[in-house]
Amino acid sequence: MNILVSNDDGIGAKGLHALVDALSKVPDNKVYVSAPHSQRSACGHGISMHDMIKVYDGEVPGAVWAQSVSGTPADSVKFGIRRLRREFGVEMDVVFSGINHGANIGSDVHYSGTVSAAAEGILCGVPAVAVSVGTHFPTEEMLNNCAKLVQEVCIKAVPDIEKTTLLNINFPPQPLEEIKGLRVTKLGPREYDESFDILENPRGQKYYWYSGKLVEYENLGDEVDTMAQQDGYVSITPMKLDMTDYELRDKVRGWDLKFR
Repeated sequence: MNILVSNDDGIGAKGLHALVDALSKVPDNKVYVSAPHSQRSACGHGISMHDMIKVYDGEVPGAVWAQSVSGTPADSVKFGIRRLRREFGVEMDVVFSGINHGANIGSDVHYSGTVSAAAEGILCGVPAVAVSVGTHFPTEEMLNNCAKLVQEVCIKAVPDIEKTTLLNINFPPQPLEEIKGLRVTKLGPREYDESFDILENPRGQKYYWYSGKLVEYENLGDEVDTMAQQDGYVSITPMKLDMTDYELRDKVRGWDLKFR
């Protein structure tokens, strides 16, 4: 199986190296890497339309080929898939994105560079998996816990994933013995008590620094990914990019809207 690995924390991130190591140990896998050259968290699904993209040769233990790019996570996957196809005649079977340093659950998936890298795989006709752990400072044990499930997913789940689907996997930031189990979930709410702090630089110019304290929830139900993270469960959420509200379509027709 040919696997493209990307992320949004940059090619040097511990999580990416743990992911490559885990996938490369599955028999018959060949792992390729195309990731941002530097940290690009929370940049969403942006692509570089008006800026040139610089490409750097890379080296990641366990990968047969690696590059980093100056653009976004989506750029990395888009360019990686197409470059491997055009220059080397190699077709990707699946995209893995992560292991992200920080959870990507609920409405945060719309901001997530990790999920966007996986989503770009779908847009390029390749099924995808996004993997995250719910802390910005994951321990080696946490990454190893993720890696074990990644190998299981690679063997058991990837052959069943359609090209229009991505799996969004999130680990809670607990030791293995404290993780309560695994839940198949749906996206839930993800809110913050937000603030924009007004600061001043040495020249007396004001600027703003965004921050927010995570809102905790109660009684959302076991099927919601945000509750799974809070309760100490691994969550797996199958996702598609079709955001159509199918129930509302008939009502829209009934509005008899005029445009002239």
